[in-house]
Amino acid sequence: MATIHLEELRKVFGVGGTDHVAVDGISLEIPDGSFTTIVGPSGCGKTTTLRTIAGFEQPTEGRVGIGGVDMTGVPADRRDTGMVFQDFALFPHMTVGENVAYGLTVGGDWDEARAQERVAEMLELVDIRAPEEIEMTLDELVLTEDQEGEINKIVKAIEHREYLAQIGLREIGKLLFVGPPGTGKTSTARALAHDLDLPFVEVKLSMITSQYLGETAKNVEKVFEVAKRLSPCILFMDEFDFVAKTRASDEHAAIKRAVNTLLKSIDDISLIQDDVLLIGATNHPDQLDAAAWRRFDEIVNFPKPDRGMRADILRVITRAMEIEEFDPDAIAELTEGLTGSDLRMVLREAVLDALTEERTTLTQQDLEDAVTDFEERDTLKNMDMIEGDHDALVAGGDIGGSGSSGGGHDHSHDH
Repeated sequence: MATIHLEELRKVFGVGGTDHVAVDGISLEIPDGSFTTIVGPSGCGKTTTLRTIAGFEQPTEGRVGIGGVDMTGVPADRRDTGMVFQDFALFPHMTVGENVAYGLTVGGDWDEARAQERVAEMLELVDIRAPEEIEMTLDELVLTEDQEGEINKIVKAIEHREYLAQIGLREIGKLLFVGPPGTGKTSTARALAHDLDLPFVEVKLSMITSQYLGETAKNVEKVFEVAKRLSPCILFMDEFDFVAKTRASDEHAAIKRAVNTLLKSIDDISLIQDDVLLIGATNHPDQLDAAAWRRFDEIVNFPKPDRGMRADILRVITRAMEIEEFDPDAIAELTEGLTGSDLRMVLREAVLDALTEERTTLTQQDLEDAVTDFEERDTLKNMDMIEGDHDALVAGGDIGGSGSSGGGHDHSHDH
């Protein structure tokens, strides 16, 4: 990355026959490896400044210097800024993730076709969300006391990163969320990103290791490089149990190298030094070996909710609904073994059934009927299909779209 200098930058637009000053007299230096935020009210020229640095706008006056070279007048396709831009309006037709991936690819010998190809490759590896794109907040989740305690500790660690670095406590900020599908692991990680106002970088380890044989280790390194360059951020690694599965198998040597690269990358990343909060998630803790467990300093358990938690979850997800004689405790009594995700599906079915009768007001009986229907479908989905019409069973028994057939309430969604 080359140091960027802006000297008396001025940008004037012609609007309605009159001049409009979008940027006026900006002088600043952006050094190598820095994380710079341009702050100001709407319309003050933040986006115009970024677009001018990148070369998508040309200044009316002033100078843009990159690495000691005057880039004023040099178009974007010939300008290497060495920057990653995060701005909603930089490329309005792209998502935030696409904007960031585009910024990560621009550099060296700039080639538009290759850059777009690398953007696609990058976005297949990770899902990048700005905190504003995450609708869930921690206040909307029902958490156990232990979960709340662990989250509060990590929030305090982020607030006091400089103090922790000063006293030499750097091995902190790597969490492993453990629990069955649908218990809120992904939702909690996303809500934490929203509440902390941090970008959320999500990767499914099975996607990396299964789709990029031969280049898997390189892609693992790319994921961690993206996280470091987007820091401060949250890096969420789903399906972490895939690591243990791979290490215990006789897979191709390239897979084993990728796993070793993954474990080393986890060792080398730090909340204190890199401003990256690492969260792993697994539905199968029994399949993790000791080497995987050792990478995390905190283990957060996400069990299926008990009766009281189920009642609280029902109260939260029905806040905007009108339900006559609503008794969440009674519904919680009927739904032992169901997760928060399951309860949302029950409510969804109750609402849709009421809409078929042109009703927007639900009754307690609607919810009880939806619970019965859900349990019937769940039992049907988990049957051992020895005889009969397999396609008919799947079509009628798996409304949620999951193809799993394990025992119990083994739902693949995690909301």
